[in-house]
Amino acid sequence: MTPAYPQIRDLVLIGGGHAHALVLRMWGMDPLPGTRLTVIDPNPVAPYTGMLPGLIAGHYRRDELMIDLVRLARFAGARVILDRATGIDPATKMIHLAGRGPVPYDLAAIDVGITSDLPLLRGAPENSVAAKPLARYAEAWETFVALAPAKPKVVILGAGLGGVELALASAHRLGGAATVTLLDRAQAFLPTLAPAARRVLEQPLTAAGVVLRLGTQVAEVRAASVLLENGEEIGSDFTLTATGARPHGWLAQTGLRVQDGFLVTDATLRTSDPFVFASGDCAGIEGDPRPKAGVFAVRAAKVLHANLRAALTGKSLQEFRPQGDYLKLISLGKKAAVAEKWGVALSGARFWDLKNRIDRDFMAKFEDYPVMARPTAPKVATEGLAAHLAGKPLCGGCGAKLGPGVLSSSLGSLPAPVRGDVLSGPGDDAAVLKTSDGLQVLTTDHLRAFCNDPRLMARLTAIHALGDVWAMGASPQVALAQVTLPPLGPELQARMLREVMEEAGLVFRAAGADVVGGHSTEGAELTIGYTVTGLADRHIGKGGAQPGDALVLTKPLGSGTILAAEMALARVPGVMLGEVWADCIAQMSVAQGTAAAILRPVARAMTDVTGFGLAGHLLEMLEASSVAAKLRLDDVPVLAGAVDLAAAGLGSSLQPANLAAVSWRMVAPPGPKSALLTDPQTCGGLLASVPAGQAAVLVARLRNAGHQAAVIGEVVAGAPHLTVT
Repeated sequence: MTPAYPQIRDLVLIGGGHAHALVLRMWGMDPLPGTRLTVIDPNPVAPYTGMLPGLIAGHYRRDELMIDLVRLARFAGARVILDRATGIDPATKMIHLAGRGPVPYDLAAIDVGITSDLPLLRGAPENSVAAKPLARYAEAWETFVALAPAKPKVVILGAGLGGVELALASAHRLGGAATVTLLDRAQAFLPTLAPAARRVLEQPLTAAGVVLRLGTQVAEVRAASVLLENGEEIGSDFTLTATGARPHGWLAQTGLRVQDGFLVTDATLRTSDPFVFASGDCAGIEGDPRPKAGVFAVRAAKVLHANLRAALTGKSLQEFRPQGDYLKLISLGKKAAVAEKWGVALSGARFWDLKNRIDRDFMAKFEDYPVMARPTAPKVATEGLAAHLAGKPLCGGCGAKLGPGVLSSSLGSLPAPVRGDVLSGPGDDAAVLKTSDGLQVLTTDHLRAFCNDPRLMARLTAIHALGDVWAMGASPQVALAQVTLPPLGPELQARMLREVMEEAGLVFRAAGADVVGGHSTEGAELTIGYTVTGLADRHIGKGGAQPGDALVLTKPLGSGTILAAEMALARVPGVMLGEVWADCIAQMSVAQGTAAAILRPVARAMTDVTGFGLAGHLLEMLEASSVAAKLRLDDVPVLAGAVDLAAAGLGSSLQPANLAAVSWRMVAPPGPKSALLTDPQTCGGLLASVPAGQAAVLVARLRNAGHQAAVIGEVVAGAPHLTVT
């Protein structure tokens, strides 16, 4: 989504907590012209804490309580960076990350939550799971439940309100054969809770068989037990730490004012630095302490959103005045809850119904987003314009490329090379030049941005552009960059171009090449391209495949469908699009240099799978070799979620043209997985025709090198044709 106005300032949200999720939603409804918005979080989805006990108890599916940050960021027009913040330097206005270069900001906000791990307790980091952050706990719990022994033993360290809820939920999920032990060093049970609520909660714990042990000191967490300081050992198949709020350690190193490790803000949610705001469990308002409860983060979101906009527009800030007390709805494992406020506590199924309704209403805010209106043809327009505008929106990456039919009809008029040292022909993916020392290949490629992260786009475009060099058996030599920046202010232009060139340098240097310069310009949207040269002793072309050869593919398919679904804000039941997108990006980020080195000595023909899809590029290989091929659809690797998205009717805008170009030469069973054979791939894998007797060894070596490789079929005699079974 291209902003209507140039972006001139950077607002960065660190963390995807409840307050920031709501800010992103409000921003998407009413973006502030001139501001580039970024959200940083290590996970593509963020759990809603209110529904966690229900998930542990088995009342909710995991996808029902996860806020899809990738999808939310797309709606907000924000850049999403899937990385963990490790520090902030207010003096230079830089945010430091664990896995990439620092991110500059003009205004920042922090909502990173808390952790409940016990790093100083012997054995705890290796042998226990922390209740917070919640995503890892939820995943570990589902794995445990699936593999739990007949009489599972669960030990929970921390008998606070969260620990009690999770103990009851665990006991309910595991049934009467389970033993759930709740340990706390405090002498009193829930001392900060109203006496009436404590009394109401004691009965469900007893009824569920939860063993509550107070005044207990833990000495060590072991692989299958918890050792107490008195020498007693309690067996445990799953040990959970829920010991209350512990701040992330890096916050105290920022130079911002903290108290007990938590950020201190004023009533406007601004920290000791006027350019940094904070909310949620990681912060507290000076002189107005509150429990670490999600309700305060949710209610702070409106004020935080207003104050971030005010700080960017030079307006006055509002104060956040949280209520003195709030309705606490405490899950009891089964579908019942305790309701407590003003010292009065009641329990029953009706309070579960109330809690369930409140929680689902909150999550409904992140299900369906308003879709931007598509352009329509005016009343008086050239015939056919309305039908053209009604087609799928243009995708990014290889999905934005021209269809194979258009290219073949256009490139057919190119004259044959007249120079004797030019070994390639019209329409080839790369030029092959004969030199005194061997061969040099020359290729160029560019990508229309499919996400708002220029550093990520630079990395993926570099990997993509290197594909032809690797596929032709060459070693990368040098690269020139061509960068079109979207409308930006001078400072953001410098930041974006710096990110692009830094990331390009990292990728090409890792491949053994140097970035020696390039060209930059300003245009309507971000587009990045590279011209790359490589050196080779032997040119591996598309021709040369022989009947009996095995076909090896080094990457799973589906990137075009997944990228299109993310750009369309698609929501498919049971599919966490953010996680599917993150896995897709991770696979796209796998460079193919090591794969090429493994295949190069034995490949008879090789190409990279990109815009025309697997079927299109394989048929190019078959035509060049005058052979046919058979594919086994079950053996073709695909990215997680791609089949489900294709089954829901999602796909790249280029896929229909790819299908039309190959359908008359391909026989395949109907279905969503077959549709992925013509899915345009960005940063796709290598496709090689190799001697059948060596295929198994090659695939094993490829997998050991980190590639999701597979033998997907074989070359057979016959006219160029593809049969899929």
